[in-house]
Amino acid sequence: MSTATVSFSPSLRLIFSSSPKFASAVSLQSHSSNCFTFPPLSLSLHLNRRNNSSRKVRSSIVVSAHRKLSETDLISVTAIADEVPRELSGSGVYAVYDQNNELQFIGISRNVAASILAHRKSVPDLCSSVKVGIVAEPDRMALTQAWKSWMEEHIGATGKVPPGNEKGNTTWVRPPPKTKSDLRLTPGRHVQLTIPLEQLIDKLVKENKVVAFIKGSRSAPLCGFSQKVIGILENQGVDYESVDVLDEEYNSGLRETLKKYSNWPTFPQVFVNGELVGGCDILTSMYERGELSSLLKK
Repeated sequence: MSTATVSFSPSLRLIFSSSPKFASAVSLQSHSSNCFTFPPLSLSLHLNRRNNSSRKVRSSIVVSAHRKLSETDLISVTAIADEVPRELSGSGVYAVYDQNNELQFIGISRNVAASILAHRKSVPDLCSSVKVGIVAEPDRMALTQAWKSWMEEHIGATGKVPPGNEKGNTTWVRPPPKTKSDLRLTPGRHVQLTIPLEQLIDKLVKENKVVAFIKGSRSAPLCGFSQKVIGILENQGVDYESVDVLDEEYNSGLRETLKKYSNWPTFPQVFVNGELVGGCDILTSMYERGELSSLLKK
């Protein structure tokens, strides 16, 4: 009997087992993790050379409906400059191939098009074509399972992990940014302000290139819209300031004052170069069309 153990750092492990008598089986052992992006992987194989028969690995995981890696069409991205085809937009799993059609990396993203565009700009020689599987209901579990199914299929077929997913490889996975503190507009709710809150807001948005007024902190947003806005700004690599509109201790009265200042009724609110860009929907639309990147460069 031969076995192949695949260690998914830090908390996922696949065990493949096969014997001449029985078809190969896959069992998945996973432990909860707070990390959404998948770090590089390490592969440890213990193979009995006497067993040379090739077998297709049967996945024990039921994945949201999308094609297998081997059945997905390869799409060239060599001509892409600043915009990815709309059919690649959405949340899901993607595989990146080099000029020789060798698989380099398998990743997942809430915005596949933006991730592919980023790879195309950072490592053009390694990102010539892609395969994309859009997940219909992209919650954390569905995306995780989609990623694992493509990884299982590739490892089962080749016996190895894609180079970009190997442990220690930092080509494809951006290191986590240093967390910046959220701004506080006042010294405390019981301290009398000498400057009206509206003037403090005006000064803040005009003296900083990008300011995001969100619910919660940048490290722990308290609503999905704020989380998405923070994700987009982080992806753009822009230096920005964040203000928690729910902090009644140090930003007391901010929500109502900001609504009047911006003439915008909801949060989050993003300002660029002193002007209101809008909320989550507008920012997301600009991001997907490549307009946000151009605005942030001005």
